[in-house]
Amino acid sequence: MRHALYVTALAFALSAPAIALAQDGALELAQARQAVEKATQADADQYAPDLINLARQGLEQAQRAAGDRRERKNAPAMALRVAADADLARVRSEEATATAQLQLRRNEVTQLQRQLENGDDR
Repeated sequence: MRHALYVTALAFALSAPAIALAQDGALELAQARQAVEKATQADADQYAPDLINLARQGLEQAQRAAGDRRERKNAPAMALRVAADADLARVRSEEATATAQLQLRRNEVTQLQRQLENGDDR
């Protein structure tokens, strides 16, 4: 019986930090920060500047809300929105990069086809 009580107490003690994270939005804020960082690394400033700026502003607001006792309950939802905006910025940036690379490859193919048609041995 004692063993079961110890296991239950240990499980509760280990889950308490996770419950605290979920309540104050720290996990969501960390995920939002990570999403903004990934979008920035994907050159969202160049390819999706409006979205990445919106995500950065939202992250600042979510962080302020997390620090404000009256607004703390809104921080997780705000952070989720930030992560979605940042993810969209990253995806649009990756799409623009892939499209540019595709166009480059198409241009190379066209150039090679012309060389073959002209009998150019370069």
